[in-house]
Amino acid sequence: MSAFPEIYLVRHGETEWSASGKHTGRTDIPLTPAGEEAARGITERLQGLSFQAVWSSPSQRAFKTCVLAGFGSAGLKTSDLAEWDYGAYEGLTTKQILAERPSWRLFRDGCPGGEMVQDVGARADRIVSQLRAVNANALVFSSAHFLRVLAVRWLGLPPQDGALFALDTASISVLGYEHGLGEPIVRRWNQR
Repeated sequence: MSAFPEIYLVRHGETEWSASGKHTGRTDIPLTPAGEEAARGITERLQGLSFQAVWSSPSQRAFKTCVLAGFGSAGLKTSDLAEWDYGAYEGLTTKQILAERPSWRLFRDGCPGGEMVQDVGARADRIVSQLRAVNANALVFSSAHFLRVLAVRWLGLPPQDGALFALDTASISVLGYEHGLGEPIVRRWNQR
């Protein structure tokens, strides 16, 4: 346990679209039965920890994960935690997008009719500021691409660097500090 605040990031449980690799931004897809089971398993993995703030994306997949993990009564839905708006690429797999646009990279090019990486980075910056203002342990439920951008913005890296981090469903990652509040770090990543 750290002497400094820790930020626990939880990616939602599996959905039909996450299992098939479809980009799921603003489409409100429910958890699969396997996703619900994995969300319930988060309870044990967070046992004994206390959080002064519990925030969730407004998506049902994230908030249901929050509820099934045992934090629903404390969970505050925050629109800035929503997944990347994929615009025209919503519901498509990367393979389908690359068939039409072979050089496309999400973290470089963004999505037509949706968000660019700078837009997602700006939302992540607002969350980082709020987390630093809480200055206590916090628990955040959201989706993969947004959480990847949040992690790199926590570190002070450009939002494009979120491309360097993978994140599985129902995983837990922890952000924190090393020697002081001026040294943000990733303490643990993508733990299942």
